[in-house]
Amino acid sequence: TFYHVMELLSGFDFESLVKRFGPLPPARVVYLLGQVCASLGEAHGMGLIHRDVKPANLYTCRLGTESDFVKVLDFGLVKSVRPDGVDQSLLTAPGVATGTPAFMAPEVALGQSNIDHRVDIYALGCVAYWLLTGGFVFEGDSAVKMMYEHVRTEPVPPSRRTELPGSPSLDAVVLACLAKSPDDRPLDAHDLARRLSGCDVGEPWTPERAARWWRTNVPDTAPVAASQAG
Repeated sequence: TFYHVMELLSGFDFESLVKRFGPLPPARVVYLLGQVCASLGEAHGMGLIHRDVKPANLYTCRLGTESDFVKVLDFGLVKSVRPDGVDQSLLTAPGVATGTPAFMAPEVALGQSNIDHRVDIYALGCVAYWLLTGGFVFEGDSAVKMMYEHVRTEPVPPSRRTELPGSPSLDAVVLACLAKSPDDRPLDAHDLARRLSGCDVGEPWTPERAARWWRTNVPDTAPVAASQAG
């Protein structure tokens, strides 16, 4: 009998998190995205491009005694590029756009074949937009129209799409991620993490604040004390 053992996670993907609790404060967004950057930075360092970074594939949970621990999921559309620049992906044909339209970089929407890790940076900017506003960067009644917007239209700063207090410095980082040209985006995930850490978001989101949020909002996910186990 063949079977697949998967890790049991207790928490929410970013899509469900926002749908259930609403847009997040900038400090928490920075805290969560910093962890995503660490994971993507590791993948990119091994020549792996995720290509489907979106809220449903990013998961925050309680892991042991840690709260708001982020997992990057679903590398099903990963593109592997060897150090010699040879594309080892056999998942799609040349010129075919791959990914989710609401989080798709312009060069992907155009079907360009010479994409790199910066498509994940763009998608992460779209994720940040979702976390801050509860909406997509661009709306459209079809996938084609939405992809067209990503190619042609400049985005509105996220702070103008939410009633929560905004952060001009975080707006600037998100808009840099959403630059049409890859050359105008953060260099890599580590550069993005550095920029995020420098944003003025008021009181920082700390492990202690994260633990309080989880105890208040989802107490049923609390870890079992050692004295209660067994």
